[in-house]
Amino acid sequence: MSLRQYEYALAVAEAGSVTAAAELLHVAQPSVSQQIRGLERELGVELFARTPTGLVPTVVGRAFLREAEVAVSASRRARATARAGAGDLVGELVVAVQMGFGTRQLPGALGALRRRFPRLEVTVFEEPGSVELDRLCRRGVLDLALMAACERSPADAHHLGDEEFVVVLGDGHRQLAADRVELRALAGEPWVRFDRDSALDGVLLQVLRDNDLPPTTAARVSRTATAARWAAQGLGVTLVPASAVPLGHEHLVRPVSPAVSRPVIAVVRRGAGPAETALLGLLRRETWSGAAQSWV
Repeated sequence: MSLRQYEYALAVAEAGSVTAAAELLHVAQPSVSQQIRGLERELGVELFARTPTGLVPTVVGRAFLREAEVAVSASRRARATARAGAGDLVGELVVAVQMGFGTRQLPGALGALRRRFPRLEVTVFEEPGSVELDRLCRRGVLDLALMAACERSPADAHHLGDEEFVVVLGDGHRQLAADRVELRALAGEPWVRFDRDSALDGVLLQVLRDNDLPPTTAARVSRTATAARWAAQGLGVTLVPASAVPLGHEHLVRPVSPAVSRPVIAVVRRGAGPAETALLGLLRRETWSGAAQSWV
């Protein structure tokens, strides 16, 4: 077995056919077919089921592909690390971010990273919660993740700072007269909430319970910017990380009392390479507390 066979199998799983996989890989279709047949023959199993709509991984195939993805990712990292030693860092850096975290800080850090390593390709997943982040971590495809909490060892987890949560109010809302909004003063307000399995909705629910507020739902959305914009239009109020407030909405934002914040944890893969190490250093330079922002 070879890494090329792994890459071909992953491409077929992604594309759903040998023809489409060959186009993705910029190789001839017979080459892909030959590699897949050889791989299945060597393993003694069928990796793909042939269906009227295309090739679908079998149960055994899905298990194999998970490990193949780890092996291919490790190979890419090894090549990138070797080239970095020669001053030419190339390859892919895969980053996952818990939704709403680092909205203001991550783009600047990634921009500085790309200026330092212009041939580095960066892929960012903005995930709704810790379950999906954990799944990506277990698949071994993540180089760095930003989240509110983790169960990794201190060697892997780095506390960058804290993300303050703020309330977004509709234009003309009576609470805009306050420098800081008492959460219990929002009794009776409907809330623009997030997807049920998201970490952000978990934070909001906990805050409402702690302050004896009913979780009256005006709407559910999948993005923090959408929640802020809908709240600004008077659909309801919402609670978002301070860095996630979209530009032009600052005048509708207030910190809350009691204050709400969550730690921002960066988790890097074991044996981090130069790209992950550089990005972690750049993220450390960013300001993570929303307390310094003037909302009035």
